[in-house]
Amino acid sequence: MIDRVANRVGDSVQRRWMALAVCLILMMLTAIPTVVRAADAPSLSVESIHGDIDLRPYLALMEDPSGSLGFDQVRAAERQGAFETLGDMSPNFGFTQSAWWVRLTLSNTTDSARQFIIRQDYPLIDHIDFWAPSSDDGWSQTSTGDRVPFAQRPLDNRQFLFPVTLPAHSEASYYLRFQTEGSLNIGLYAHTPDNLLGRTAEEYLALGIYYGGFIVLLVYNLIMFMTLREKAFAYYTLYVLSYGLYMSVHNGLSFQYLWPDNSWLANQSLIVLLALSLFGGLRFTREILSTAQLCPRLDKVAYLTEWGVLLSLLLSPVLSYKIMIIPMAGLTSVVCLEMLVLGVLTLFRGSSPARYYCAAFGALLGGVFAYMLKTFGLLPHNALTQNAFQVGSLIEMVLLSLAIGSRLNEIKRQNNLDALTRVYNRRCFNEQIDGEFQKTVRRSQALSLLVLDIDHFKRFNDTYGHARGDHVLKVVAQILSRSVRKPGAVYRYGGEEFAVILPGTGDIDAHAVAERIRQKIESETADSERITVSIGSATQSGDTFCNPQALFDAADSALYSAKEQGRNCTVQYQHSAFKAEIAAV
Repeated sequence: MIDRVANRVGDSVQRRWMALAVCLILMMLTAIPTVVRAADAPSLSVESIHGDIDLRPYLALMEDPSGSLGFDQVRAAERQGAFETLGDMSPNFGFTQSAWWVRLTLSNTTDSARQFIIRQDYPLIDHIDFWAPSSDDGWSQTSTGDRVPFAQRPLDNRQFLFPVTLPAHSEASYYLRFQTEGSLNIGLYAHTPDNLLGRTAEEYLALGIYYGGFIVLLVYNLIMFMTLREKAFAYYTLYVLSYGLYMSVHNGLSFQYLWPDNSWLANQSLIVLLALSLFGGLRFTREILSTAQLCPRLDKVAYLTEWGVLLSLLLSPVLSYKIMIIPMAGLTSVVCLEMLVLGVLTLFRGSSPARYYCAAFGALLGGVFAYMLKTFGLLPHNALTQNAFQVGSLIEMVLLSLAIGSRLNEIKRQNNLDALTRVYNRRCFNEQIDGEFQKTVRRSQALSLLVLDIDHFKRFNDTYGHARGDHVLKVVAQILSRSVRKPGAVYRYGGEEFAVILPGTGDIDAHAVAERIRQKIESETADSERITVSIGSATQSGDTFCNPQALFDAADSALYSAKEQGRNCTVQYQHSAFKAEIAAV
């Protein structure tokens, strides 16, 4: 009976998983562009081009799986109905070995010739050939792409632009051939010259602001690294530099301005810079989130991934773009997932920078995955998916600056803490007493200082050993931390001596706090170490003391008076006549 029930449950679960798998497959299939047979794509009347227009509904496409067909062969195949339309789908084919031919028909019913420009908005295409009718009833061919020197482009622009003039009362077809080793995205638009000029100016202004932010971030982190010598800033500088250059390749700016005559570098630099940015980002993640301490197992996985990234970096100049691009796309997804998981885990385990990190890289990873889905043809090619990287990284830059600020505060806090007792150290005390003293003088408020010493601590160390003595120091520091309320703060001044700064506290309240501390230490250690302390206090009110050192000397002299009067007591410094108030055992 039990077996039958178990089998039924197993069958039910299996059927549900099969149904889910079928649904996922159907979703993926529907996301991939499907060419729909149509007799002819509609022609576009140039009268409707007032600014810019998406040419997707007017395109007819033909696939050349071998990539060997010439223009005349394609024209012959056209007469046999080889061209097909996509309908409303996006012509995004992901990684494909095929060459794709595009036909666009334009008509001009006006009385004058019309000029416009056809724009391909995805700049990472190896080869694009454009055919337009010529005046001698022939065809003029323009060959460009990022495998062709930049100077051969018809117009000086990071994208591919093809100027067209259509005579009055005429109709003409134009042909384009796309072939690339990377992701093949066909994004064609038609613009009037004035519209394209304005659009180009706006685009380059936006890109200038975008890369200006990268430069500011790069310089800032470089200065912080040189000042603090913190490795996190070095890794982030590497990440920002390589990612910024990667985006400039992705946008076509590097080919336009940095290496216009080096088509090999225009392709291979994308892989090299991607590997560098992945390495820098992963190292920065491990460093800023302290993953080795907070999640050591996953940190080891990230460490192994780093070696995989370095291997791909070494192979990038040797192997072709065609071989490297798909493994690098997969590796990018793995690294992004690892960084997200590391951020979430360290967030739940108490890392302060992880809050900003998760928000920053969540925005970036959202853009990365959107772009990767577009690259593999699972999302349409449009302005949002094409620029998802940039949108995500722009948000990331703002949020990671907050994460770096949190890291700075964490570093400062670590530098200000005593390694043994985890209360503030003497360096922090010197900084704070100066600041609090100046604030007291400006605001005419009271400021009290307690200085306490563990009684007979040297004898205790000699009797029980330094390990037991260190434990006593920790216990005393914990009791002090529990006994002092903010804005008061506890400091280990040195050895067995502690100090407590009490802003806004008069002499009566300071004496009460000191006595409460003395009693707590004595009572809470009565069954173990039997520790007592001597405490001296001094209060700055008005112009009692001329500087912070005088205030400390007064509290310290009160401490020595407490020791002389038998220890385990509190003594308050009186400016006029040094008066002791003793709470003895």
